[in-house]
Amino acid sequence: MGSGGLTERVALVVLEKCRSRIQVRQVEAQLILQRLHSNSRIGQRLIGACQSHGLLPSALVLYTSVPPTPNLFIFNTLIKAFSQTLTPLWIYSHMRRQSLLPNNFTFPPLFNSLCHVTQAQCLHTHVLTLGHHRDLFVHNSLLHAYASSRHVSLCRRLFDEMPHNDVVSWTVLIAAYNNVAAYSESLLVFEQMQYAGFAPNRVTMINALDACAHSANIQMGAWIHAAVKSHAWELDVVLGTALVDMYVKCGRLEEGLRVFGSMEEKNVFTWNAVIKGFALAKSGHDAIWWFKRMESDGVRPDKVTLLAVLSACSHAGLVDEGREVFGFLVDGRYGFVPNVKHYACMVDVLARSGRLKEALEFMEDMPFEPTKTMWGSLLAACKLQGRLELGLLAATKLVEMEPENTAYYVHLSNLYAAMGRWNDVENVRGMMKDRKLTKDFGCSSVEVERQRHFSE
Repeated sequence: MGSGGLTERVALVVLEKCRSRIQVRQVEAQLILQRLHSNSRIGQRLIGACQSHGLLPSALVLYTSVPPTPNLFIFNTLIKAFSQTLTPLWIYSHMRRQSLLPNNFTFPPLFNSLCHVTQAQCLHTHVLTLGHHRDLFVHNSLLHAYASSRHVSLCRRLFDEMPHNDVVSWTVLIAAYNNVAAYSESLLVFEQMQYAGFAPNRVTMINALDACAHSANIQMGAWIHAAVKSHAWELDVVLGTALVDMYVKCGRLEEGLRVFGSMEEKNVFTWNAVIKGFALAKSGHDAIWWFKRMESDGVRPDKVTLLAVLSACSHAGLVDEGREVFGFLVDGRYGFVPNVKHYACMVDVLARSGRLKEALEFMEDMPFEPTKTMWGSLLAACKLQGRLELGLLAATKLVEMEPENTAYYVHLSNLYAAMGRWNDVENVRGMMKDRKLTKDFGCSSVEVERQRHFSE
């Protein structure tokens, strides 16, 4: 390095060329010796090198314990580097203790790292106190923090109070309503945005399509598709998948498949949308066919794919196909083991097809305890097929698992009534009374007779 040591220019080049953790540490040590680590440009490059080689904790220790105190630029760089962790809030607090005031570049990555709405509210106060409330970039980041934490009322209030909005602000608000399944409100905001003179961008359209898909609003979905065509936007994998998902969830499989066919690039989410569409349409054989085509095209299925396939098998009564897919899943063919949702789907496959004993045995042999969903599938199938004793077991389990759910007591009481076990019916009513649960069971002779001949 020569008798004069590192210069700023040389240090920047050396940091750029570091290819290992050891090299980064060697350069870091030299920078500390020459007190160059507090240089803004060098600090930014050093933090980047540490991030690339898994040494961010080392950079954090350096800049929070080794003098001199870094400037705001370096603290902002640290906060941004740690933005996917819980550390930025601590860095921010340390920075404030050093009497450094944040600027408009401090807050956006800080908001992205938050995990609780109270933290966002606290920092919101800082934004107001320090005079950054008119910065649109800061405001949009805070808006996103409220949206991500599912506090749509706070998100809406902030949006309405913002002195200026842009397409990002509107898009975040649309996403906020989607996050709480308020899809009608989401689409209303989408319309208001355009009345206010803001043209939607691709991200806006993707969020609006998601709202259309979940609310089965085919009119708005088709309008968005037409708008995409009129803008001559390239149908990339994200926008294309959103269109496919919207069409199939609205029951327009043919339109969805046309979009699918026009896409140059597809990923696992695109294929999943098609397979889920056939599952929703109860077209089990088609879902299986597309699943096999997906594999033959070299696309590796994920957990959602297998859930969709098993669900399609369940609704179409394809027991053998469901068993085969689940068997491949257990054997590790797809690179992961089945989770509780896959097991629940397999219970449903067996129960819907009338294999109730087999479904119960399957539940007993699972590597974990049966869930409410599984007992619910078994109960529904038992009621349809008149298997009262087994249905009684399922209803009893549901009551044990969720003793505050009135519906489970009703099922239990109805099953006892269908079996003529009137004392047990009264016992169930007594349990509900003790737990302060209310439900109108009816007391007329007609209702009693209906219960005696229970069938659903």
